[in-house]
Amino acid sequence: MIRIEGLHKSFGKLEVLKGITEHIHPSEKVVVIGASGSGKSTLLRCLNLLEMPTSGRIFIHGEEITGGRHDVNMLRRKMGMVFQLFNLFPNYDALGNVTLAPIKLLNMPKSAAEDLGMHMLEKVGLTDKAHEFPSRLSGGQKQRVAIARALAMNPEIMLFDEPTSALDPEMVGEVLAVMAGLAAEGMTMVIVSHEMAFAREVADRVFFMDDGVVLEQGKPDEVFSHPREARTQEFLARVRK
Repeated sequence: MIRIEGLHKSFGKLEVLKGITEHIHPSEKVVVIGASGSGKSTLLRCLNLLEMPTSGRIFIHGEEITGGRHDVNMLRRKMGMVFQLFNLFPNYDALGNVTLAPIKLLNMPKSAAEDLGMHMLEKVGLTDKAHEFPSRLSGGQKQRVAIARALAMNPEIMLFDEPTSALDPEMVGEVLAVMAGLAAEGMTMVIVSHEMAFAREVADRVFFMDDGVVLEQGKPDEVFSHPREARTQEFLARVRK
């Protein structure tokens, strides 16, 4: 589904990604862990070209998206993204946030978009909040609307950039439950997260990033129970405290 070859990303003199070569299979769930500043979010943002790589190549279904000839807007229709801070439109209610892209980008009739939007809100358990504006939603509800909005474009891949890090602890579970449901349905997912228990439960593989590279990767039990690299061991010892 996704192939990454020699990916580098610099911001001025700061090199954030330092040559990443990895692959992600269809329906695979990959959770990316690591300390702040290790390059996790930059990797995710490069996958849908919110950040343009400095060098290296990214392929989706065998088609290179980094050669400058790819339709970036079409790519983003296939690849939904959920951000740390929700990014909902405050002047639209929950249903309006979910239906906006299908109407504007897919030219879907409003009635059909609203039917789709209600289905997606049902999927995340929020049909009763369809006409509430973001200012009247909790953090967990906002993030679930953001997930419904991404799903409304029928993506092949979902990217999650620390989707629970801005939430109060009691709201984390409701968002993780929605994500676990998507995982169970076979959605291809790349998730940057600090939720280690969730990674153990849902991930097919875990990437541990350190200083701009994927230092270690493997099945959750391998990475969490038998980490090979000293830096992985140090990180896991710190987050388990």
